[in-house]
Formats: sequence, C-alpha cells, structure tokens
Amino acid sequence: MPIPQGPKEEQCVSMMQKILSFELKRRIAELYSRMENAYDAVARQLNFTCEGCPDNCCDSFFQHHTYIEWAYLWEGLYTLPEAQRETYIERAKNCVIESEAMLGRGERPALMCPVNDEGLCALYSYRLMICRMHGVPSAFMRPDGRKIEFPGCFRCQDLVEGKENIPVVDRTELYRDLAMLEAEFLGHRRHVLPRVKLTLAQMLVQGPPRIPEPC
Repeated sequence: MPIPQGPKEEQCVSMMQKILSFELKRRIAELYSRMENAYDAVARQLNFTCEGCPDNCCDSFFQHHTYIEWAYLWEGLYTLPEAQRETYIERAKNCVIESEAMLGRGERPALMCPVNDEGLCALYSYRLMICRMHGVPSAFMRPDGRKIEFPGCFRCQDLVEGKENIPVVDRTELYRDLAMLEAEFLGHRRHVLPRVKLTLAQMLVQGPPRIPEPC
C-alpha cells in the first residue's frame, strides 16, 4: 500500500507509527462491546450457537478496511510476549504466501488465521469487526439509501431456512461510529492515505500502520 505523493506530499515522505490514544482505545473497545451485544441478542433469538460446528470461521478469507482496527490489533499484539508475537508473524508470512498462490489460481483462500491456537483466538479481545459480526444475519443501510444484507454463516442459514421475520443485526450505526473513530484517528491524513483492504495476516506482516508525518 504505497502512500500517494502529489507535489505537496513529496515533501512529506517521513513516516511514523500512529499510536492509539488511551481515549481512542477505550472507545473502540466500547464499540466492539456493542457489536458483541448486538450479535449475542440476535443469536439468542435464533437459538444459534457455534458449539459443535464442524467448520471454523477463522479460516475464512476476510479483508478489513480501517486503519484504527489495524492499529488496535497491534495494540493487542504488543501485549503478548515477544516470542509468541514473532510466532504469529511467521505464521502470517506463510499465510500471505499461500493466499497469494491460491488467488493466483482463481481459488478463494481458506487458511487458518495465524493467531488461532487450537481453535481459539489468541487476540480475542482485539479481534476485528468482521470477525465479531460474522455468523448471524445482519444488514446495514449505505449513505445512498441502498440496503446491504448478509445472510449469516452456512449453519445459521440452515437454521433460519423457511422462517419469516428473521431477526438481524443492524450494522448501520456500528459502521457509522467506526467510521467516525477512523476519521478522528487519521485526521486530515485520511484524504491522502490509500484505502485499507488487508487480511489480518497482511496486517501482521506489514507491521503497525505507518502514517505520513504532518507537513
């Protein structure tokens, strides 16, 4: 993800690791908690649980789209012992190589997340939005008024098949609040930075997000 450099930006090539403030860490943790509560409320209504599922969603090919979640993921990594962190980064490197090879063959990658240990997430409290929301049906309204719907995982789709008035998680407000945190985190730099479209493995391999120094 190279940083675009127009005439002004060419004078601002110095980069820095953007660290989350205590307040932003508190607020994204609070937002993640709201996501969990919204998910759990729908799961209870559907009597849906992951217990006994033959699949593991942690091998899904998820791409993530915000710098603030990328930074918060690294906040979690920095809480781990260095040796454990390096193990996950090495796994991530292999995952990126394998994913690129599969994509090159026209296949959708299905590889275990590099921070998954024996079926459990080692960074559970820091996992990203898509990891938290996948499973139950959900939807959100785009600013242009178009409604985007997600049917849930295959197991949940089987559970609700043929039913009417299926409860869903409304992601609209959650997405809006995440976008507001992203804007606050990046400030004016959000206008020159490329869009994020990275897997968790790529976020580990690239290191914490690096942001242009202000001119």
